Amino acid sequence: MLHPKFILTTGGRLRLGLVTLHRELLLPGEQCCGGGWYEFNASRTRLLLYRQSYDYGPPQWRRFDDLYVDAEYAGMEIVYNAGTDDEYPVSALHHIIYE
Repeated sequence: MLHPKFILTTGGRLRLGLVTLHRELLLPGEQCCGGGWYEFNASRTRLLLYRQSYDYGPPQWRRFDDLYVDAEYAGMEIVYNAGTDDEYPVSALHHIIYE
């Protein structure tokens, strides 16, 4: 069964996809700095990232100043929720490079 999951690579790339396992999002030679699940809120143009990967743990956002994100997500607010009431405003705290 496929699920909407994301990873953060050691190169600072945020990668999303419908996969069974988080490792399926890694390209050859890449390593992971955490991951979780995602959902879109089209009415708020918001990308919500949440929870954590069972294999890789939570994303290690603070390791990066710049994050690389697919251009199709340009203009969206990106936030991460680890399961607490506080959200981590990814797009507000990091320089996002859309490719």
